[in-house]
Amino acid sequence: MDTLPESFALAPNGKPENENDADATPSECDVQHALEVVFDDQGAHRRKSSLVPSMNQRPKHMRKHTNCFVHTLLQEHRNIDLTSANHTPSDEGIRSERVPDKNPDGNDTEAVQSRLLTKKQISDMAFGIRELAKKLAHIRLKMNVRNVFILTKAHDERLIVNTREVAQWLLKQDAQYTVYVEDTLRDNKIFDAAGLCKEESSKGKLRFWTVELCQTRPQTFDIVLALGGDGTVLYASWLFQRIVPPVLAFSLGSLGFLTKFDYEHYPSTLNRSFNDGITVSLRLRFEGTVMRSQKRRNNDNGLNDLVEELIGEESEDNHTHYPDGTHNILNDIVLDRGPNPTMSSIEVFGDDEHFTSVQADGICVATPTGSTAYNLAAGGSLCHPDNPVMLLTAICAHTLSFRPIILPDTIVLRAGVPYDARTSSWASFDGRERVELHPGDYVTVSASRFPFPSVLPFERRGKDWIDSISRTLNWNSRQRQKSFKEWEK
Repeated sequence: MDTLPESFALAPNGKPENENDADATPSECDVQHALEVVFDDQGAHRRKSSLVPSMNQRPKHMRKHTNCFVHTLLQEHRNIDLTSANHTPSDEGIRSERVPDKNPDGNDTEAVQSRLLTKKQISDMAFGIRELAKKLAHIRLKMNVRNVFILTKAHDERLIVNTREVAQWLLKQDAQYTVYVEDTLRDNKIFDAAGLCKEESSKGKLRFWTVELCQTRPQTFDIVLALGGDGTVLYASWLFQRIVPPVLAFSLGSLGFLTKFDYEHYPSTLNRSFNDGITVSLRLRFEGTVMRSQKRRNNDNGLNDLVEELIGEESEDNHTHYPDGTHNILNDIVLDRGPNPTMSSIEVFGDDEHFTSVQADGICVATPTGSTAYNLAAGGSLCHPDNPVMLLTAICAHTLSFRPIILPDTIVLRAGVPYDARTSSWASFDGRERVELHPGDYVTVSASRFPFPSVLPFERRGKDWIDSISRTLNWNSRQRQKSFKEWEK
């Protein structure tokens, strides 16, 4: 197995959270590694006060280390220390924007959203994740896999058969694998959970996961096996909003930008991955937060101004908006007109600058990973996932001059519905959690502290993205031009 670079810091072996908890995962690794990311206050960029947090020190978390290699490497990213940043009186109004984060032991901590970081901190965070991604792409991670999470479409009979086949294969192995499948399969006749557990060696090894378990105890699982298409991988990203186990995706869908392994060879793939190690591609996710307008009368005519509230004279007012839900997304955040018959009116801001006013069916803010999804269909650019960018593309813009734009991923992008808009707009996050944005509401988009680790085939990791767009899109594929044939005298 390849060794890690010297810049990785060693951490002690992890232990289960509760020795008596059957779901806890014991650690048998000799060492674990963590990437250290340090934030300082040099060159800190001041933003609107509602985007800058109070600098009270966060309470220490009570989570224990696990034997998941990627979890440990991202440990520092999940526990950002903001004590070095400047604390000003205007930060006091932001404490309400900190959201409770349930630890596995049931204690609450305060999770600082990435939109609340300064420009310097977001830059350092995104740079640290990219540097970690580069190192992970050239090494093989050998994990002590014990708890295997299987994810598929539980309403598709064909995929239920595939799920049962993989679960049965895992339960028959000599290794002490514990297999988790969706709770809806507990009484499914096709899956036949009781039949899988008839053998004495399989009893107690088949368990059932719920959405609540994924949200509260994601470190329980060592690896995720996704059986389906790209939508199944996006579902994994939705289930694991913070800590994401490495996702090994088998292609059983239509396209397969994110599904890298052939299902027919799953026994050899799993044997090699569990015994010889895996290669991980770390995909940067975006964090989107819905900000609701506080109903109030401001001007003489009774109308508020979104531009003034976000970057104008009222930008220092901490009580113009309040957060109403945060989502980490892998593909895109889309604002559209929904069921309304007219166009959407959307104001777009980047940090403290008003970019433009959009009249269109909507806009798509995509990650580099999501560049081949809705962004591409809307006319946006193809983008390699290693690029540190944010893609903004209009959906059927009313002006021909609105061209797709590529922005750095270190900004906080805000897109909102102006107060004088004729209709509301709708926001969706990776096609889920669709919510209505009323006039005065907006959505913030920023780089997330919780990236998405996708397992790659080790033998073709360097050319994986080009292969995927050539295979799925027939990129630049055409009949070859005929050569000249010289006339012989």
